[in-house]
Amino acid sequence: MAEAYNTCIMDATQTNPGADWRETAFDLTRGIAAYCGCSLVGGLAKVIARHPQADVGNAFNHKQVACKLWARDKLFESCGSRFGSIWIVGGWYGVLAAMLFDDPRFDIGAIESIDIDPGVAEVAKTLNERWKERFRASTGDMYTLDYAGSRPDLVVNTSCEHIADLRAWLALLPPGTRVLLQSNDYFSEPTHIACVPSLQAFEKLAGLTEIAFAGALPMKKYTRFMLIGRV
Repeated sequence: MAEAYNTCIMDATQTNPGADWRETAFDLTRGIAAYCGCSLVGGLAKVIARHPQADVGNAFNHKQVACKLWARDKLFESCGSRFGSIWIVGGWYGVLAAMLFDDPRFDIGAIESIDIDPGVAEVAKTLNERWKERFRASTGDMYTLDYAGSRPDLVVNTSCEHIADLRAWLALLPPGTRVLLQSNDYFSEPTHIACVPSLQAFEKLAGLTEIAFAGALPMKKYTRFMLIGRV
């Protein structure tokens, strides 16, 4: 998929050497969205047009998409389709939120994407504009959120490799809170300060009281680990 996308971009810019790659990408994604009727791709086209600084190539690379598709499918299989509210901490550009909203299997009341980086909220809002009545992007530190007061049905953290003390963060959630967690064994990445060597190590580190799903997804340079359960 990524290779085909890059080939299309290269072919288009070779045909029109003066074309900016973002203009070409915008036309391409807008055309694909019109053809397949996909709101997520339409949102991506708007992001490319409105937020030239956004690192969409990284956010939508095949590894990122594969890990989020895996999370979405296993969440549906292990927990069903209905959620009143979902919080995604470390939500970045809101890609997982958009993928959940775009999946007709799910019946979700609201999703809030929360990230400590103040530069990503507007991008997330643009990507999820189709679902703006049910989507909120906010800037915040996952360690200071009021989990007990808001009581989301599901808390998602797909960046556990970036958390120095996962157990301390999980202790902030009320007992019984349902969570979806992902980490990896990509130790060579400097920003990954808390990788785990195996799925078993991830299970031990998280210390969940209930596990509905535990699995590993092998990638080219690393393995992604995922837990779905309750604290």
